[in-house]
Amino acid sequence: MGPRPQDVARGISKLVLFSYIIDWVFIIGVALIGYGFYKQTPNQHPFSLTDPGISYPYMQNETVTTTTLILVSLLAPAAITLIGAFIIVPGTAAPQGPKPTTSQILRRKFWEWNVGWMGLGVAYAGVFMATQGLKVLIGRPRPDLLARCNPDLDKISTYAVSGLGETVTGATTMVSYKICQTQTSTLTIEGFSSFPSGHSSCKFYLINNAIYMRLLICLDLASFAGLGYLTLWLSAKLSVGFPYLPTYPLEGKTHDDDRTSLRRRGAAPPVLLMVLAFFPTCTAFFIAGSRWFNYRHHAFDIIFGSLMGAFFAWVGFNMYHLPIRRGAGWAWGPRTSRRAFIQGLGFPSTLGIDNWTYTHAHNEDDSWRESDIAAENGEMGNAYPMRDSQYTRQRPPSPVSPASERPLA
Repeated sequence: MGPRPQDVARGISKLVLFSYIIDWVFIIGVALIGYGFYKQTPNQHPFSLTDPGISYPYMQNETVTTTTLILVSLLAPAAITLIGAFIIVPGTAAPQGPKPTTSQILRRKFWEWNVGWMGLGVAYAGVFMATQGLKVLIGRPRPDLLARCNPDLDKISTYAVSGLGETVTGATTMVSYKICQTQTSTLTIEGFSSFPSGHSSCKFYLINNAIYMRLLICLDLASFAGLGYLTLWLSAKLSVGFPYLPTYPLEGKTHDDDRTSLRRRGAAPPVLLMVLAFFPTCTAFFIAGSRWFNYRHHAFDIIFGSLMGAFFAWVGFNMYHLPIRRGAGWAWGPRTSRRAFIQGLGFPSTLGIDNWTYTHAHNEDDSWRESDIAAENGEMGNAYPMRDSQYTRQRPPSPVSPASERPLA
């Protein structure tokens, strides 16, 4: 079922509030685990001095600096979701009913802000931990490894670890990283952090006389995790989605709109809104492409990294928000106090109508909310809906909701 704005308006119990604080603790904890992985030296995969794939030049200046990456892929989505939650919510498509109080509206705004950031946090922290773990485990050389390495060609036999290059003409000899005359972190850590793709460090400098401090913070795959999430969030809030026909068959021809052609039952959103929604993803593609022409990653690293970032963005969004086409732009409501921490045995599912909020809430307040049905069918907040008379055939039978239970938006 859809979220229940009136429940958020009434506030949530201290137990549920505490459970969401614990959620934030775990999100931060996952990010800290990723930072712990980052502090480890990755495996240095053996390489060949004749491999053209690692023979590209080292570019000192990157097209997209890490400072820019943080600003664009983390701070910008966080700021946009914050501002959007307070400007867009509660929306302009509220049905008839008593006007919500200022307190109710503010609670709904704060809830949308919270889950907007929680989804972003899940996406960012999850991809950060996964990326750092894979970098440490795999240790794939970057395309510019030899430029970083400056190998000692007189000691090839000393540091050879495998291959038949010394006995078979034209065969490959694999050497260890110890053949490199440069043994700084630029080689031992950064040089073997190609897979998966993403910006690997953010540099902060503090110079005060003889004091020089450099802090490295890895933010891998940040572009698609943060900007991909922002695209999904904007698509939901701006009702940017593919038009669709009702999922229930039409019953009879008693309504006027039965004589309306199918093409009149949906419409594409304005192109301006599509541009706004997909601009973050286009930016993510540019950032990913810059890693190729800066010789920081191989093609497979970039493709895999982009897909993994998009996957975590999808997970972060769908955990906290209703489907874009039918959710009317709302986030899911909070859990109930009975299910603040665990689902418990004996329940058929944690999804659908047997989810973390509906079953007990239905027992506590024995009625179908008209707002739930409207949100489920995309009636509330979808700027480009089908005709209202279509929905009357799709709604399950339900008691009439009291006016006091009308949704906030």
